[in-house]
Amino acid sequence: MFAALRDDSDDAAHARQEPVLALLWLSGIAGVLLTPVARTLLDDSARDGLVVAVWAFIGGGLYGALVFWLGGALVHGASQALGGQGSYRRARHVVAFASAPVALSLVLVWPLGLAAFGGDLFRTGGSDSGPGGTLLYVAAGAFGAWSLALLVVGVRAVHGWTWARALATFGITVVGGAVLVAAFDVLFG
Repeated sequence: MFAALRDDSDDAAHARQEPVLALLWLSGIAGVLLTPVARTLLDDSARDGLVVAVWAFIGGGLYGALVFWLGGALVHGASQALGGQGSYRRARHVVAFASAPVALSLVLVWPLGLAAFGGDLFRTGGSDSGPGGTLLYVAAGAFGAWSLALLVVGVRAVHGWTWARALATFGITVVGGAVLVAAFDVLFG
């Protein structure tokens, strides 16, 4: 799939728009479900499962968009620093397709968690606070790690680079992301 992203023509990019949107939205939903905020949504008795679903849908869309635009910018900047010739659009599409495992976790991991723990997934100190809940979050995190590995594979494939150069691009991207998070925390934390 990543090698097909070498074709960055307008027609090819337009053909990828809907899969990119779906992957980002679904992975965004899975991402926001992993946040500490999600674990407390049902602590307020005025909220119910519908509020959680709407929050996850809207928040997931926003989170997916943030990862698409900022993550794409970080990957593009890092690849440009190492001599890459690709476009910002192509970098964003690499990020989107690398997020596929996180999107997959939404349909594999979260239904199991809901079946096992129900609404306690979204309450402080619920039945998910033991080893079973920890296993659920570790499994979701494993899908995230898979996505990060795919990002390296994607960078390597679209540029035709060595593993070392692709890993260097990934390293620069991670450092850039950490700087952004730290700056955000200082400014708004």
